[in-house]
Amino acid sequence: MMIKVIHGDCISEMQKIDHGSIDLTVTSPPYDNLRTYNGTLDWGEHIWKPIIKELFRITKDGGVVVWVVNDATIKGSETGTSFKQALYAMECGFNLHDTMIWNKNCFSAVGSLRTRYSPVFEYMFVFSKTKINTFNLIKDRKCKSVGSKKHGSIRQSDGTMKRMSNEGRIQPEYGQRFNVWDINPQSMGKHHPAIFPEQIAHDHIISWSNEGDTIFDPFLGSGTTGKMAVKLNRKFIGIEKVESYYHMAKLRIEEEAEKVDTGKIEVEK
Repeated sequence: MMIKVIHGDCISEMQKIDHGSIDLTVTSPPYDNLRTYNGTLDWGEHIWKPIIKELFRITKDGGVVVWVVNDATIKGSETGTSFKQALYAMECGFNLHDTMIWNKNCFSAVGSLRTRYSPVFEYMFVFSKTKINTFNLIKDRKCKSVGSKKHGSIRQSDGTMKRMSNEGRIQPEYGQRFNVWDINPQSMGKHHPAIFPEQIAHDHIISWSNEGDTIFDPFLGSGTTGKMAVKLNRKFIGIEKVESYYHMAKLRIEEEAEKVDTGKIEVEK
C-alpha cells in the first residue's frame, strides 16, 4: 500500500503530483488569522487560490475534495473567506456538491458573545470534479417511527404534490445521516494548536472513497487524515510544511501502518 508523507511547501509539492491521480482530498486549511502555526502564518488569497487550482488539476474525474473551514471575525464582521474559497473552487471547475456543517456541540471560537450567539459549527464544503464516482451512505440516524409505514407527499416544481415513491415501506431502525454532523472536537494536543477530529476524517473517507483509493491532504498537520486513510486501507499522500508537525504526523501514521501491516512509509524531504 502506497503511503507517502512529504515535508515541504504544499504548492510546490502538489505540482509534482500527476494530473487526475487523487480520488479524495480531506483537509482543513488555516482559518484566516484565527491561529498561528509554530508561531507564524502566511495565509491569504495568494496561497489558497493556487492550492484550490492545483486540487482541481490533481483530482480524478468523479473525485471529491472535502474542505473543512471557518472564518475569523474582524471589527465586528465575519470575513466570509469560507464562501470566497467555495466560489473560487467553482470558478476552477469544481461542483459545490454539498455544503455540510460540523456541529461541535460546544463553544470553541474566539471573541465576545455580547453581540452574537455562540458559534459552534464549521463548514465542510464538498467539492466534486464532475459527477461523483463514489457515495457510501452512512446510516446511523435513529428513526423516530421505527416499524411504521412511510407516507406523505413531495411538492413538485410546479407547486403540485406527489405521493412519495417509497410510500408504504416499513421504517427501518436507522436512516441516512443528515448533512449536519454532530462530532465533538478532538482534545487539543500540546504539540499542535488544532487537532483534526479522527471521526470527521474517518466518516468522509468511507463516504466518498473505496478501499485502495488514493487519499490526499495538503495540510497534513498532526496527521489525522493520513492515519484514518491507512486504517481504512486507502493509499495516502500528505504534505506538511512545519517540521515539528511533519514528524508528529509521520509518527502517528507509522504507528497506524504497523497495526494494519501496510508496509514501509515513503518519506520525502
